[in-house]
Amino acid sequence: MSDFYPHQILQATIDKGAAKAAGSLPSLSVLGFLGGAFISLGYLAYLRLVGGMPHEWGSFAVLLGAAVFPIGLICILIGGAELITGNMMVLPTAWLAKRISLMQWGRNWLIVTLANLVGAMAVAWFFGHYVGLTEGEILPKTLAVASAKVNAGFGRALVSGIGCNWMVCMGVWLCYGAHTFSGKILGIWFPVMIFVLIGFQHVVANMFVIPAAIWAGSEITWAQFGENMVSVYLGNAIGGAIFVGMVYWVAYRHQLEQADSH
Repeated sequence: MSDFYPHQILQATIDKGAAKAAGSLPSLSVLGFLGGAFISLGYLAYLRLVGGMPHEWGSFAVLLGAAVFPIGLICILIGGAELITGNMMVLPTAWLAKRISLMQWGRNWLIVTLANLVGAMAVAWFFGHYVGLTEGEILPKTLAVASAKVNAGFGRALVSGIGCNWMVCMGVWLCYGAHTFSGKILGIWFPVMIFVLIGFQHVVANMFVIPAAIWAGSEITWAQFGENMVSVYLGNAIGGAIFVGMVYWVAYRHQLEQADSH
């Protein structure tokens, strides 16, 4: 079977959104926990790799770290899990197609967001703090990354969040358009790698790295964490819902209508 054209990806996205909206509370909770954990494990790999490299390597070290981060989204989209940033594109698209209600949209986002938070913080506490994988020789990198995120300010964090989820949701979009494991992995890999390389902010990744820094003894406060969550969440929502979901809905909905009429 050949890969999808863009208007066919739009249809696949709408169908995915309808299926996600119908998910049960236990299913969404378990899969949301996995989504938060998988993203955090990808970020943990990034920190372990970059934090152990010579400072002189600069951007090359960041490139190598960015190349391992996408394993989280690969596990989510191919293995099966729920991630709020991907759902920020998928659910609004299904709503635009009148396949789901606003109540279903909001229910999914609420459950998946909370489950992602639990999964991310579990990895931060047990693997990052208790095992010590974000501390020790890696601690300076953990603290530097977390501090940069909370000190960005509301506006810059919001705009950074837009850029992040524009790329993340393009990875989701391209994954839906491929039919083979290799095609899906490549579709996911490069957009996600680019957002990490640039340094954009991802709300679920921040759910991991900022608490990890706090538990390691950083001067970052939970109030700063909360402010970051709000700004990055809003930015991610705009990036996914508008810059991918709505844009492609406007661009290709007429082709869907034509296909349905034949």
